[in-house]
Amino acid sequence: MKISSVKIIVTSPGRNFVTAKIETSAGLTGLGDATLNGRELAVAAYLTEHVAPLLVGRDAARIEDIWQLLYRGAYWRRGPVTMTAIAAIDMALWDIKAKAANMPLYQLLGGACRDGVLVYGHANGADIAETVEEVGRYRALGYRAIRAQSGVPGVRGAYGVGRGKMYYEPADATLPTETIWDTSAYLTHAPRLFEAIRTAHGDEFELLHDIHHRLTPIEAARFGKMAEPYRLFWMEDPTPAENQEAFRTIRAHTVTPIAVGEIFSSIHDCRELIQNQWIDYIRATVTHAGGITHLRQIAGLAALYQVRTGCHGATDLSPVSMGAALHFDLSIPNFGIQEYMRHTPETDAVFPHVYSFKDGFLHPGEAIGHGVEIDEKLAAKYPYSPKQLPIARLSDGAMWNW
Repeated sequence: MKISSVKIIVTSPGRNFVTAKIETSAGLTGLGDATLNGRELAVAAYLTEHVAPLLVGRDAARIEDIWQLLYRGAYWRRGPVTMTAIAAIDMALWDIKAKAANMPLYQLLGGACRDGVLVYGHANGADIAETVEEVGRYRALGYRAIRAQSGVPGVRGAYGVGRGKMYYEPADATLPTETIWDTSAYLTHAPRLFEAIRTAHGDEFELLHDIHHRLTPIEAARFGKMAEPYRLFWMEDPTPAENQEAFRTIRAHTVTPIAVGEIFSSIHDCRELIQNQWIDYIRATVTHAGGITHLRQIAGLAALYQVRTGCHGATDLSPVSMGAALHFDLSIPNFGIQEYMRHTPETDAVFPHVYSFKDGFLHPGEAIGHGVEIDEKLAAKYPYSPKQLPIARLSDGAMWNW
C-alpha cells in the first residue's frame, strides 16, 4: 500500500486549522492535525514543500521508518514546526493502518486500559463571582474536573478569560494584542478564587488552574503552598521549562501537583522533569510532540516514574487531534486526564467525528481508524484568517511570558 499523495488543507471555521490528508494506492485515506496556533502557515509550507514530495511512493505501513526519516533525515531536528509536521503525518498513517486492520485505533495500540477518558473543561469569568457561576454550569453539564481562571483586578487581559465561554480562542488579531501582567496582584487574587469555588461548590470535583508560565520558580513554590488547602488537581505550567531544573525548587516547597508540557516538542524537553520526578503530569500532545509514535515513548518513560499524562486539548487543536489523543489516552496505563475544550458547531461540521462526552468522560468511539474525517467542500468555504496569540508586558513595559 503506497502513499499516492499528501494533501495539505488549511481552513478557518472559527479559527485556523491545518490538516494533512494522506491518500494511498489501496484507496484508504488518513488525516493528521498540523495546527500550530499563530504559526499555521509555517507548518503548512514545511509539509507542502519538504515533506509531501518525500513521501509519495513510500509504503504507508512503515510508520516507524517514516517517522525516523522525517526526524533524522531532516538534520535540523525537533522544534515546534518540524515536530508538528511529523505529528500530522504520523497521525494520518496510524489512521490508515487502523483502517487497513478494520479496527478502531485504540485496538491497534493494544486495546483499552479503561472504559472512558476523564476530561476537564474550562470555566472562566471576568471576576471571581462569574467564574464561580461558570464552575456551576460545567458541573451541571456533567464535568467531574474543571479548570478555573478569573480576571485579576488591575491586570488588563488576564490569561484564560476569553471572549466566549465554551469556545474560548485566545488568538484574536492579525498583530499580537498586548496585555499587562502583575505577579503580586495575581498571587493575592488566586487563593481567593479557589476559596470561593470550594465554598460554593464543595470538594466533590477536581479543580485545576493554569499559571501559563507567568511565575519564577520561587513564586510558583509560593503559589503552590497557598493553594494546598484547596486541593488542586494540578497547577499547570507554573514557570517556563527551558531550565528543567527550575522545577526542583517548586517541588521542594509544595505538595500541589505540577503539570507541564503543552509546548514541548520532544521527549528531551521533559526527560529530566520526568526522571527527577519534579512533575506529576506531562501535557505534551499528539500534534506538537511528534504524533502517536513519539508520544507513546514519552508516556512510556513517564510510566517508569509514576508520572501521568494530561494532554493539552484546547481549541487550537482540531477534532482530528482530539480523536487521535483519545485513542492514545484509552490505550496507555498511566493516563491521568485529558483537556477538552469544545469546538464551535462550524468546526464540528467541517470535522465530523464519532467521539462523544458522557458523565465527565470522553470515548473515541468504535469507528475504524481514529474516527475523525474532513468535509473538504465545507472546509473550502472558510479561508485562512491571519491571527496571532497575545503578548504580555509588565507594568513597566518589559516583555514577559504570555
